[in-house]
Amino acid sequence: MKPKFTFDPATAVAHLRASDTALAALIDRVGPFALELQAAGSLFAALLRSIVYQQLHGKAAATIHGRVLAQLAIHGGPTLEALAQVPDVALRGAGLSGNKLLAVRDLARKCRDGTVPSLKEARRLSDEELVARLTEVRGIGPWTVHMLLIFHLGRPDVMPTGDFAIRLAFKNLYRKRQDPTPEAILKHTRPWQPYRSVASWYLWRSLDTG
Repeated sequence: MKPKFTFDPATAVAHLRASDTALAALIDRVGPFALELQAAGSLFAALLRSIVYQQLHGKAAATIHGRVLAQLAIHGGPTLEALAQVPDVALRGAGLSGNKLLAVRDLARKCRDGTVPSLKEARRLSDEELVARLTEVRGIGPWTVHMLLIFHLGRPDVMPTGDFAIRLAFKNLYRKRQDPTPEAILKHTRPWQPYRSVASWYLWRSLDTG
């Protein structure tokens, strides 16, 4: 089932236009908001993908992720039960580094002990609660959780100041001479609330459109 936003994108775009003239001009240049949420059967599956993709280019990451999923498919698919049956040597053979293997195993442990909630429970938790709980997993930092919140859960008000592209786009849009600090970005974007995820999408797209 295709995931849906928990907010109205048209309302979000209208709010952003009214709150910031530079952002309004960017919205005009980029065009309609066209973010498509990524489906995930579980937070385990979504975070497994995130771990595999860390610090890799898209094509290489997709290849390794596909190999890992192929190993899990032998035992029924991307589940905790399947992962428990796949030996470390098979995951290393699929392309996981030693650190990512440790992260994946820790992810499974944190799913079992309830630190990582079910997808249903996650939808009831605040952004802050999810950041606090999911960053307990080895190799999962705030940036990874922010991407999950935006692209999988469709949360409306995430401002991923730890993202290099966001900082670069912000610097370009407002013609800053120096790199903006996370604190400066958060202060400037307060009027964008509660739709900073939508604004973030436009900032990312600004790097594509020039």
